[in-house]
Amino acid sequence: MRELIVKELEAGQRLDKFLHKYLKEAPNSFLYKMMRKKNIVLNGKKVTGNEQIKKGDSIKLFLAEETIEKFIGVQDFKSTQNALYYKAYADLKGILVVSEFDDVLFINKPAGVLSQRAEGNDLSANEWLIGYLLDEEIITEEDLKTFKPSVCNRLDRNTSGLLVCSKTLLGSQEMASILKDRSLHKFYRCFVHGKCELDGVYEAYLCKDEKNNKVTVYNEMEQVPVGLQDKVKPIKTGMKPIQYFNENDCTELEVELFTGKTHQIRAQMEKLGYPLVGDVKYNGKDGTKRKTTGQKLHAYRLLFPKMNGKLSYLSEQEIICEKPENWIF
Repeated sequence: MRELIVKELEAGQRLDKFLHKYLKEAPNSFLYKMMRKKNIVLNGKKVTGNEQIKKGDSIKLFLAEETIEKFIGVQDFKSTQNALYYKAYADLKGILVVSEFDDVLFINKPAGVLSQRAEGNDLSANEWLIGYLLDEEIITEEDLKTFKPSVCNRLDRNTSGLLVCSKTLLGSQEMASILKDRSLHKFYRCFVHGKCELDGVYEAYLCKDEKNNKVTVYNEMEQVPVGLQDKVKPIKTGMKPIQYFNENDCTELEVELFTGKTHQIRAQMEKLGYPLVGDVKYNGKDGTKRKTTGQKLHAYRLLFPKMNGKLSYLSEQEIICEKPENWIF
């Protein structure tokens, strides 16, 4: 018999989902049969699998130890996924923790680092996060069998700044909710070519070319080619000038994303006639006196909505991520 005590980071999910993660090699039919036969019980009671588990709950597996180990799929972590977490934490330089709470943390991702893996052996901020939590002994390798902390939002590889990360299931669920309903206000800083005096909210339509990973912005639906009209998405972006730099003929803007589509800021600024400094894909010819490396776009500030419940400590909180050292030319 093996007893599992539900931890804070695992709480809030259905029992059957927890079991699927812990006994990941076990067939569904086996798990439900064991629950029917009371070989798997929750707090000593028979279960169906749809019960929501809470911190401190007792899950007992009345199974042979060999059976449990077989269905867990025990392997040397150094030859499996866990090795990537330790490698990412050691190899990805420049990622910094901005703020940390019980259920979530916020990191500053430097330009050049992926938010999440694109391919199997990529190292990204997501792997760095788990490596950090393991190194700080906030989680254990055993914990990863039933819940994996993760990055909740994405930034382009060459965009720096704030990433929202979950440490617990509750944190993951709450962050997913406010990102989906757009009640989490996201502000960026960027440098654009020319003297930009745009101040307000600008709406348009965006169409993504999946093959070339590039988007096109149209100011009006009537401008969208007929064959693409069912593929475009409405976008909404707020802009406010911060400072104009006459010597370099560029403007620093604060941009608020009301929608979060691929390359939204970059493509919309190009469409409006003020492409981002250093953005090769959406910039065209530079034609300026300055030299810079990489696009000047930084996820600078998050403003949380009023929140209740266990994450009320984030209610109306403002998280600010300092701009890179080479931000101003």
